[in-house]
Amino acid sequence: MIRLIAPDQWRREPVSLDSVLEAQVAKVIKKVVEHGDAALLEYTSRFDCAQPKSIVVPAVDLESAWEEASPAWQTAFQNASNNIRRFHTRQCRESWYTDDGDGVRLGQRILPIDTAGLYVPGGTAAYPSSVLMTAIPAQVAGVGSLHVASPPDPSTGLPRQEVLAAACMLGIEHVYAVGGAQAIAAFAFGTESVPRVDKIVGPGSTYVTAAKKLVYGHVDIDSLAGPSELVVLADETARPDWIACDLLAQAEHDRLASAILVTPDEVIAKAVCQALEEALQMIPRSEIAGSALREHGVAVIASSMEEAICMVNTIAPEHLELMVADAWEVLEKIRHAGAVFVGPWSPEAVGDYYAGPNHVLPTGGAARFSSALGVDDFIRQQSVIGYSEQRLGNAAHEIALMAHSEGLDAHARSIEVRMED
Repeated sequence: MIRLIAPDQWRREPVSLDSVLEAQVAKVIKKVVEHGDAALLEYTSRFDCAQPKSIVVPAVDLESAWEEASPAWQTAFQNASNNIRRFHTRQCRESWYTDDGDGVRLGQRILPIDTAGLYVPGGTAAYPSSVLMTAIPAQVAGVGSLHVASPPDPSTGLPRQEVLAAACMLGIEHVYAVGGAQAIAAFAFGTESVPRVDKIVGPGSTYVTAAKKLVYGHVDIDSLAGPSELVVLADETARPDWIACDLLAQAEHDRLASAILVTPDEVIAKAVCQALEEALQMIPRSEIAGSALREHGVAVIASSMEEAICMVNTIAPEHLELMVADAWEVLEKIRHAGAVFVGPWSPEAVGDYYAGPNHVLPTGGAARFSSALGVDDFIRQQSVIGYSEQRLGNAAHEIALMAHSEGLDAHARSIEVRMED
């Protein structure tokens, strides 16, 4: 089911956006720019096999989606929303100013962006949790206007009911029945129905990722996300059946998902492989999960826990579970991971839905240099410089010297002219 390999045999499979795909997406973007809503409707019919009731989802459909959700579903999502909001509220920063002497005041203003486009995938599963994870940090940051795009279901012409219900619960009024690269183009450039936004966030297919790459600069984006991935670091204290269930939970996302076990204990690795064979037969998405495990699942057998930890840091996974004794001590040695789940009672699914930290995470080793989606993704830091005549006079010669050294004489002159009066 999954291959057993040594650490030196592990290779990250390159996930690139090939030129053919980018060329296809570029054509979609160009057509949306030129034809607006007409292009959105054409691509929705072609790619999603759906005829939306309208591009803009009517408020009555948002409200009915929430009203038709079961009380248990409503309670679960409200509780998860509270957890996510409480966690992200702790990330907030405040503007600050300092008196630097001589009548000089310096500072930094923290300002939210004006508008954000939240992309919520459709396809073989519904992702209302992605509405929570993208919208709540934006709301906490104070973003003025939130807009959700999600592909319509062919049977209803609307995004999935769960997505609409989650949007309604959060008070999001602007939802659009459009997905794929065309949705990203609409957010980046605007159409008759979809406004241009300042930033686009949220997971999606390779077409969505390619579109985000191509529109970056016209609009900000969160990241270029690749397939989802989980690493489980385990020792002899871990339960193989629990590990198998967690790896399967990762593998059922899609055929490109990566599920990796890293352990110094070969007995555990073999037991997990056996447990995977048994557990795979018990899930509805067994074909997708089985394909992901065969193509992208491995068990890395390290010579020691130290080598296993080094391997984890090399992989820099999106999600990392620590199924080891003294997990909190091991955590101190983990440098690179998007989110870490500490101990046997913290399966990845807790973070995917409920605990509070964001599930939009760096993939493909990007945890070496980037972070989970959060409040900081929806703010701008604006520098403030208030110099005085005295301070400028004291520094004028040095500033002009620096400008002249760069050959920028007009810069120097803008300082010097103020010293002539």
